[in-house]
Formats: sequence, C-alpha cells, structure tokens
Amino acid sequence: MISEDMFKLNEQKYRNAILYFASKVGRGSVWGRKKLYKLFYYLDFDFFEKYDRPITGDVYHRLQMGPAPSYLDVIANDLSKEGLLSVKPNETGSGYIDTIVYKAIGDPDMSVFDVEEVAMLERIVSKYGDKTGKELELLTHKEAPYLAVEEGEEIPFELSYYRGTDF
Repeated sequence: MISEDMFKLNEQKYRNAILYFASKVGRGSVWGRKKLYKLFYYLDFDFFEKYDRPITGDVYHRLQMGPAPSYLDVIANDLSKEGLLSVKPNETGSGYIDTIVYKAIGDPDMSVFDVEEVAMLERIVSKYGDKTGKELELLTHKEAPYLAVEEGEEIPFELSYYRGTDF
C-alpha cells in the first residue's frame, strides 16, 4: 500500500543528493540543468520501481525536454546561498544558451541515506553520469512515465513499473 508520507518532500535527502551528484559526476560537477533534472528523475523513479517509494519525495512533470522535478532549483539555490554549492553559467558563446554548472563546495552528508539509497545514488552516477543532458532527454522520452502523460502533467510514480529497468 502506498503511504502519503512517502510523497512528502525530504529536503535533507534532496540537499545531499544534489551535493552527491555535483561532486561525483564527471570531474566533480554536473554540466547542465537538464542533466541534473534527469539524474533526479532516474534516482526517484528507479528507486520507486525497486522499493515502492521515492528518495526525495519531489513531484515530476512532463516538459518538452523530459521529466522535471519541481523543487530542484529552489533547493540548489538555497545550497548556493549557504556556500555549499556553486551554481554558475558557463558561457558557451554568442547565440548559444549558457550551460549551468553545479559544483559541490561542501560534502554531502551520506548518513541521511539508508544502504539501498546510497546504492541507488551510486548506480545513477555509474549508469547515467557520463551521459549528456540531451542523451538523457532522449532516453526519458522513450519511457512509459513520460509517454503516458500530456505536456505539463504530473508523472505518477506508479508508471515506473512499466519501464523494465535492469536492476
């Protein structure tokens, strides 16, 4: 049975997952908001598919470029104001949209996660961390959670059961 509590935002886990990704992906930073959005989509939807609950408790919506979490920008900005996360545009040149780069300044507090959550964080970095935001966008566009809802609609976690993830 699905409990209402599992869908409450867990800000402590959210903050530390951002710091984890921003320190473990690539050379110690996540390049692009789209990429970070998709890493969180996979974190929560893979975990839900396997354990019947999300990690962050965020709500995801279908946007043109794939699933997007609702609170990531707010929490990342809070971490930035606290001096724990650098959130800066990387100028890509005239006529191009700057890429936002997320770099951890503080270390994540891994004690907020249980053993299965830590394993999932590691899995997401290993499986998706080297992909671009565009590659992740294309992957999510082929999945049942994205395909089953209209633009702007909330994506129900239960749709993760129709993805057939290779655990």
